[in-house]
Amino acid sequence: MEPRPFAERRLVCFPHAGGSPYFFRGWSKALHELEVHAVCYPGRAERFGEPCATELAPMAQRIAAELLTDDDPRPLALFGHSMGATVAYEVARTLEAAGRTVHHLFASGARAPQLHVPDAAAATVWDEAAVVRTLIELGGTDPELLGSRAFLDLVLPYIGADFRMLAAYGRGPAEPLACPVTALVGTDDPRVTADQTAAWREVTRGRFQLRTLPGGHFYLEQDPPYETVAGTRCGE
Repeated sequence: MEPRPFAERRLVCFPHAGGSPYFFRGWSKALHELEVHAVCYPGRAERFGEPCATELAPMAQRIAAELLTDDDPRPLALFGHSMGATVAYEVARTLEAAGRTVHHLFASGARAPQLHVPDAAAATVWDEAAVVRTLIELGGTDPELLGSRAFLDLVLPYIGADFRMLAAYGRGPAEPLACPVTALVGTDDPRVTADQTAAWREVTRGRFQLRTLPGGHFYLEQDPPYETVAGTRCGE
């Protein structure tokens, strides 16, 4: 996204399962005081020709490794939505283990990582029909597009891969993060409850905030939480 060398802070955004950096395309313009970046997972957008990732934690570690090669001294915050919240959490774990400070983690539309139970049958459970049913339930995808065979052939390989990768994820024992965490959830989210969101409190020894916002799983499409992100200062 747009480089802003004079911005005080940087924000790295992590899309949902099946998402791409385009999901955050308006954030840089709205958050003019931040330099906003969005992660592109393999298998889509400009990385369409690459094989999709199959394991979430190793993918997150590769993203963290790229951030660790960056010597930019400005405070760094991470924002992840849905699957992206889990990816951002794993990136934060890796960065902190390497001695890099994460100034804030925003976890949106996702249950806390310790609540994930790996599904050994993920590869067979998440077939095309199951993926389409879940996309309809979650919203965020034009129903007409889901009826297009050409569209499904284009996107289902990486959406299905993401769903299977997330279903197979299990955190295991982990030290709490040092960074503050803000967890956000839509009041009408069909897949994530307020209690599952509040459980993010357990992943940090830093400050924790829970924000409940109007809308469903993709509440942030219509009303992105710009004020929450911009109003949270470094280390708060």
